[in-house]
Amino acid sequence: MIISTATKRYATMFHISKHGLRPDEVSKIILRDVDLERGELTVRTSKLGNERTLKLKAEARDLLKWYVTMYSVDNVNERLFPGSKTIKEKWRFYRRRAYEKFKDTELLKIRLYDLRHWFGTTSYIRSRDIFHVKYLLGHRDLKSTLYYMHVAKGMVSYNDEYSVKIAETVNEFVQLIEAGFEYISDFDGRKVCRKRK
Repeated sequence: MIISTATKRYATMFHISKHGLRPDEVSKIILRDVDLERGELTVRTSKLGNERTLKLKAEARDLLKWYVTMYSVDNVNERLFPGSKTIKEKWRFYRRRAYEKFKDTELLKIRLYDLRHWFGTTSYIRSRDIFHVKYLLGHRDLKSTLYYMHVAKGMVSYNDEYSVKIAETVNEFVQLIEAGFEYISDFDGRKVCRKRK
């Protein structure tokens, strides 16, 4: 709701933030970091973090293409966006505008940095792979990433009931893994996978 009240220019920055970037990482993006054909973004180090390459969601990729064209960005070393202070100020401005439009006081509690937290938490819920989340967030220390695992456990009901599927072909196995199943073992030449209900 907050992003929907923003101009297209700032909606671009906020959609990129939804990929787990810190505001100062967004402000440091240069054209060289962006592969518009592949829809990939290389995130430079921040807060002593690790560099990483992220796959952009279609909406963010399309907004970024529009942004580069609209603002005639052609210098590969030119920063695309304003400084992090300006981005955060604009977030607060559009958050207030969203509150006035939707009359939802919960909106006033959402910080720009919360987009990063939401990304980290939902990435862990989907993948159950703390090392993958560590990479996505650019953490150097796994202790920083463990926070997202703890939050995820509070959000999701972890019961002991599983759906179990058996893959007879490589294609079936790939489909199960992509659907969130985890590999358990082989049985009679087949792959046994499970996923919490």
